[in-house]
Amino acid sequence: MNASLSSPRLLLGASALGVLGLFLLSFLVGPYPIPPATVLRVFLAQLSLAERGWSEAVEMVVLDVRAPRIAAALLVGAALACAGAAYQNLFRNPLVSPGVLGVSSGAGFGAALGILLGLPGAAVQGMAFALGLVAVGLTVWLGRSFDRHATLVLVVAGLVVSAFFQALVSLTKIVADPLNQLPSITFWLLGGLTRTTPATLLGALVPIAAAGLVLHALRWQVHALAAGEDEARALGVNVRRVRIVLIVAATLMTAAATSLCGIVGWVGLLIPHIVRMLVGPCFAIVLPMSALLGGGFLLGMDNLARMAGTVEVPLGILTSLIGAPFFALVLARTRRQWF
Repeated sequence: MNASLSSPRLLLGASALGVLGLFLLSFLVGPYPIPPATVLRVFLAQLSLAERGWSEAVEMVVLDVRAPRIAAALLVGAALACAGAAYQNLFRNPLVSPGVLGVSSGAGFGAALGILLGLPGAAVQGMAFALGLVAVGLTVWLGRSFDRHATLVLVVAGLVVSAFFQALVSLTKIVADPLNQLPSITFWLLGGLTRTTPATLLGALVPIAAAGLVLHALRWQVHALAAGEDEARALGVNVRRVRIVLIVAATLMTAAATSLCGIVGWVGLLIPHIVRMLVGPCFAIVLPMSALLGGGFLLGMDNLARMAGTVEVPLGILTSLIGAPFFALVLARTRRQWF
């Protein structure tokens, strides 16, 4: 086996085992202690491989509370990391994050508006997802109105759209009921997985899985695009089509992830850097590695949020507190060796 390929594959395998171990340990984290053997037997009972000898409360905590939340942390972390890796390759800029085209701000306004209108949780998630897509659509339209080929113009258009939707979020918070609606809007914007249910998890899983399959199918074209548009065209890549599909797929992942857990930063910016340090710039390896490390990172942060004290710390605060200084260390380590 080629040594250049065997090392990344070993790292992929080791990362998968590490994430699996973290996944199993996460069921033991929380204010309601459950022995590891009981957790295992609860899952075996679903396959009729063990007899029930525990209370309904234990089964509800394991299957209805912790399992959807743990799965959501893995899903959201993987989606944000993969979207960040795709955007960074597309724009050839290591400082690009999944919210660069305004999807996070648009989703934040959609959720805030849904809460202001008194909609149920699933409808709030749907509005966040829809407004996230609308924000990116406005960004693309605005960028194409000035220069349909310049990626820098697209980034600037994303900043403009983000500022616009952030202003709408602020306006929504001003007119919201300060006793009921405003706290809900604030906690949603801070990010967290406390609202996760099997239904909301499934609603985010479908677009994230579909977009992930698209990114996987385009992995070699995306890798060629990172070398430059002229080089990619020389290799037979339809640059315009790949750019459009890449933006749509990464936006779907980010919008679905944000609609599920709120605005959680640093995952899509930090994790791709770490992955490239470990396995190199090949997008075919960067994509699955980003999914593993992104999911593991966010699951670890969520475990810390649940263990931090009697009051759960919002997930967005934890990722910023830990991600920002760690990114500074990564930045100093890598310097200009990005791709």
